[in-house]
Amino acid sequence: MRRAPKPVRPSAGGPVPIQFDVDPTVAQLATTTAEFVREVVIPAERECGGSVHDAPEALRETLQKAARDAGVFAPHVPTRWGGRGLDLRGQAVVFEAVGYSLLGPLALNCAAPDEGNMHLLEKVATQEQKQRYLRPLAAGETRSCFAMTEPAPGAGADPRSLRTTATRVPGGWRIDGRKWFITGAQGAGFAIVMARTTGDPGDPGGATMFLVDAGTPGMSIVRTIETLDESLFAGHSEIVFEGCVVGEEQVLGAVDRGFEGAQVRLGPARLTHCMRWLGAARRAQDVALERAGSRMAFGSALGDLGMVQQMLADSEIDIEASRALILRTAWELDTGSAAAIQLTSVSKTFVAEAVNRVVDRAVQICGALGISAADAPLARLFREVRPFRIYDGPSETHRFAIARRAVRPYRQPRPQPADVTARRPVQMGEAGQSVTGQDAVRGGGRQP
Repeated sequence: MRRAPKPVRPSAGGPVPIQFDVDPTVAQLATTTAEFVREVVIPAERECGGSVHDAPEALRETLQKAARDAGVFAPHVPTRWGGRGLDLRGQAVVFEAVGYSLLGPLALNCAAPDEGNMHLLEKVATQEQKQRYLRPLAAGETRSCFAMTEPAPGAGADPRSLRTTATRVPGGWRIDGRKWFITGAQGAGFAIVMARTTGDPGDPGGATMFLVDAGTPGMSIVRTIETLDESLFAGHSEIVFEGCVVGEEQVLGAVDRGFEGAQVRLGPARLTHCMRWLGAARRAQDVALERAGSRMAFGSALGDLGMVQQMLADSEIDIEASRALILRTAWELDTGSAAAIQLTSVSKTFVAEAVNRVVDRAVQICGALGISAADAPLARLFREVRPFRIYDGPSETHRFAIARRAVRPYRQPRPQPADVTARRPVQMGEAGQSVTGQDAVRGGGRQP
């Protein structure tokens, strides 16, 4: 018997011609960005301790003006909207430099959730919606939020649990529901709201995205949620929608196709998270290396001690592996490869955990200095990177999806059951009627 051919997986099957060369223009922008972050942004970060959940808008405006003056503002935004127009491979290089400071993404207007929302609007919005929402967002004139996550039992890691509803009314839609952990909602100019327009919670489709302006009657922020992390501007909020009516022109994308539209945002946004947090990991490693080279203990520098060397080496490995994986995934996304969806999950899972490992090792190497909130940035970085393993999909959910996609080509067709009628004994149904086969199953008989 001839052996069945081995399934070909999208990410396998021989050499992949990936270009890792960095365009000189991008390399220069990354260098300029790194200098700007060190000279302008990190001093501002030190002043506020990296905590900007309740920071004034003046801080954002000042940093963004400085970024414009330095020529590094909005590297990801298409040139027609005033940005540098970098593809994801270019963003990977620049965003790592940006993420070296917790406030770097805010300064360059490439922080979550605005960066992902800009990408979504560019790809999905109508021309009128782009002028109304994308143009001021790209220019830093306003902020936005993405309202999808809900308190249990609503949408979280499983978006199909979506419970917020949008019902047709004369002239538009009425939104009702509750959202929480909505980053940047406080003070945002508008929200992109995911609501169910057909079906029930648990159904795979039936969601629609809506553009809801701040101040729309029926939308209210009921509290700011205190969280472990504090470096995302305006923090995380809980929002209630109660009879919130929006016009038909505020539907973003197609009705009932919201989940598909959101994927335009979520894949690249997961990867840009990885880019920025890799910069934070590199900063933590730099602190650890400086400490290992200068701190004397047990008759030698820490960096000469074997266990410290192992931690430093493992962090170097994690950083290099993360960078390579990000670049590979960025290339797949830029070229429209079918492997991109799998590699996005792989990158998010690996980089989130690698970044946590690097920061944790840096804290351990630096000892008391590592846990000091005033003398080194590691304590703040430690708090900031831990939620990364949950945001944009917890590692466990991504692993579930990764394994399911990996095994899919190897699945064998399930054998069809034999004629049940021919082999099942006659059973008695209600009212003494004889039932056989599938009728017996429907009537309450247990399948073999």
